[in-house]
Amino acid sequence: MVRVPWWGIASSGLAPVLLVVGWTVAADLQPTPFDAVSRSISTLAMQEMPYRWIVTSGILGVGICNVVTGLALRAAADGGRLLLIFAGVCSMLIAVNPQHPHGGSVPHEAFSLLGVLIMTLWPVAAIRRTPGAPVGLRPRVAYAAVGLNLALLLWFAAELFHGAQLGLAERAVATDQALWPFIVVLTVVAASPRAREPVRAEARVRSS
Repeated sequence: MVRVPWWGIASSGLAPVLLVVGWTVAADLQPTPFDAVSRSISTLAMQEMPYRWIVTSGILGVGICNVVTGLALRAAADGGRLLLIFAGVCSMLIAVNPQHPHGGSVPHEAFSLLGVLIMTLWPVAAIRRTPGAPVGLRPRVAYAAVGLNLALLLWFAAELFHGAQLGLAERAVATDQALWPFIVVLTVVAASPRAREPVRAEARVRSS
């Protein structure tokens, strides 16, 4: 089993923290009360919004973290790693293409849609079907993760049509997608000591 370098563990754990802290702090600092249940994350990063740089920095940081995690997660299949890297690039492009205050932004919406789709599919592309694969890279677990994310996406899609919980649904999707790479990394880290035990046992037998 290929181990995850320390910088990959750090990047995967930092991504959800940056995201949640970014939108929480930016909302708390607004001069007028901001309803995070009904209003979207993109609203906080919209041009001319106070403290938009905070949530923008968080989204940009998540993108960088996903790229780094994709490079570090060598235990995953190459297709999944590439998708995670591409999703990170999409996050960075979302950050540098905010919504306009008096209308939508085509680049922002396009990269948002692309990023969500990639983050939904990457767990399946990362599957390892070899015996002893880390839990997070096993088919059943990956498909379960995709199923959960699809359920949250359906909720978000329903809220797009004048729903009262649009912001909450969007944050649920974003948190789920930001957390999954970290969970996969943790399962790889947990599997690494067990994977080394047969090698150590064989070495002890040979030396005796």
